[in-house]
Order: sequence, then C-alpha cells, then structure tokens
Amino acid sequence: MFLSVLPVQAPPSPAPEPHPLQDAHKRATLAASWFEQNWSTWLGVGLRILLIIVIAVVLRTIIRRTITRLIDRMNRTAQAVDGTALGGLLVNAERRRQRSQAIGSVLRSVASFLVLGTAALMILSAFKINLAPLLASAGVAGVAIGFGARNLVTDFLSGVFMILEDQYGVGDTIDAGVASGEVIEVGLRVTKLRGDNGAIWYVRNGEIKRIGNLSQGWSTAHVDVTVRPEEDLDEVRSTLVEVGRSLAADEPWNERLWGPVEVLGLDSVLLDSMVVHVSAKTMPGQSVTIERELRWRIKRAFDRAGIPIIGQAPAQPDEEPAPDPAASVSAPSAHASAAAEPLNPTPVRPQGPK
Repeated sequence: MFLSVLPVQAPPSPAPEPHPLQDAHKRATLAASWFEQNWSTWLGVGLRILLIIVIAVVLRTIIRRTITRLIDRMNRTAQAVDGTALGGLLVNAERRRQRSQAIGSVLRSVASFLVLGTAALMILSAFKINLAPLLASAGVAGVAIGFGARNLVTDFLSGVFMILEDQYGVGDTIDAGVASGEVIEVGLRVTKLRGDNGAIWYVRNGEIKRIGNLSQGWSTAHVDVTVRPEEDLDEVRSTLVEVGRSLAADEPWNERLWGPVEVLGLDSVLLDSMVVHVSAKTMPGQSVTIERELRWRIKRAFDRAGIPIIGQAPAQPDEEPAPDPAASVSAPSAHASAAAEPLNPTPVRPQGPK
C-alpha cells in the first residue's frame, strides 16, 4: 500500500484590526480634503446670506425711519393749522395724531413683511432650494384662505381704507347704519361704538355701507318755534335775535357757537299756527346741547314778552261712524201682532155633505 501524504492547509490568519488612531486620522484626512474642495462654495454662500441679511436690516430701518419722519411731518402740519379758521373746519390735531399713528403702524408692518419675506426667499434660494413648489403651494393656500376667509379680508381692507381716508376716529359720533354712537376704538377689522344707552356695539368694517360722521367739521343746531298766527312777527324776530346774542355772549356757549344764531324766517304758516325757524353753526357734536339751551332761553324770553308758544294739535283718530240704530231692529213679522193677518193664509177647502 502506498500512502500519499497530502499537504495540510493552515487556517487563514485574521486580518489585523485597524488602530483607532489610524481610523481617526483617515476620517480627518477625508474631512479635510472635502472641506478643502468645498470651502470656497460654503464661504460664498455664507457671505451671500450675510449680505442679504445686512441689506434687509438696513433697508427695513431706512423705510421705517422714513415713514416715521413722514408721520411726524403730518403731525407738525396739523399742529400748525390747529386753532385757525382752517383748522376749525378740519379735524383737530389729536384726531390727526391718532390717524397718523394708525397709518404709520400699518405702513411699517407692511414694509417689514415685504422686506423680511423677500430676504427669507433669497436665503432659501442661496441654499439651492427649489422655490417653485413652495411658491405654488403658497399661492394655492392663499387662494384657499382667500375664499374661506373672504369676510375677514373684506373687513381688513375696509378698515385700512377707513383709516387712510379719515372717515372717522376715536371720539367721533357716527351713524353707521347698523348702529350709531360714539367711537371708542377703531380697528382694522372691527369698530367699537358706545350707544346712547351705554351699550357697546361691535361693527365689522366690511358690513358698514354708509357712515354719517356727526363730529367732523361742524354741526348745525335747528330749533322750530311755533306761535299763533296773529302774533307780531317783528316782535318775535327781535326777541329771538336777543336770545341769540345773549347765548353767544355767555360762557361756555360762546366757545361752542361757531356762528351767530340766525332767524331764518317762517317755515310754515297754517290757520292756527306759524313756525319760525332758528339755526346756528356749532362745534362738532354740540348741536343737541345748543338746541336744548336755545329752547330753554326762548321759552323764558317769550314768557317775559307775553308771546305764548303753542304746539301742534295732536292728530285726532278717525272716528268710527255711529252704529245705525235700525240695524239691531229685526224686520217686521206678521206673527208679531195677533191682529195681523198671515201673509200667506192657508186656503180652506169647503167640505161637502156627508
């Protein structure tokens, strides 16, 4: 027998494990090479972002300061005309100050939103982020929000134009159609009014279709005096003129009156009365107070002069026609009297002999 000796293969020896220091050195080398290849790109992006931020901050500051200076100039112009004849017909300085502050706040907010929003989009573009899907999504979301919140958008835009056009302000007495009273707060969405009975009305700006401002410019007081037709018109006129002069000379009515009390003449002449119309130009919102004081003084002056003031006779309700006394009497009947013959007597048939 022949024995063959086969070579016996030794098991493979395990690979030597890398040393931790060598692995760290390799990684550091790779990072250094990657940074060396891309440092210029990152530096350019960083400088671009820094430049965008600096320009946005500087531009926002310049715009806000320009708006503030413009508002201050408006306030100085208002203070210059305040107290003059022109200023009396316009809104006072306090009203203009409130309005200018509201306009300035809105303009500054809009400017900040536009500048910072544009800067944010430019920074995202610097990071190579595709803005097309973002802008498309924002457009769709804006359209959806616009349709869903159209009343809110309408209220906001109406409030902005009300403030810009100075239709009313805090302290004014207005008639907004749906409610009337004194304005206690003007917002971009809601206007708060305090009614005559103390109730606070919250009126949405988009719901206001018309506004009657009773406090802007000047007001007019109207008083109608009703006297008998046989009174002396010259004496009536002289008495009313004297009342107007005394009112214009007394405190504090001389400040609330912006014009003389005028007797405009006869408003109407009837068989049993005639109406004399008296008018006066007053401070805004003081017409009702002047009318009450005028009525008080006219009544006392007419009592001293012996001129009676009469009122219109109350309208008499239409009298119903008196009931017909014969309506409750029944029609005559043949059965009502025993002596009366029946209207349709029953014929008697003759009977023959049985």
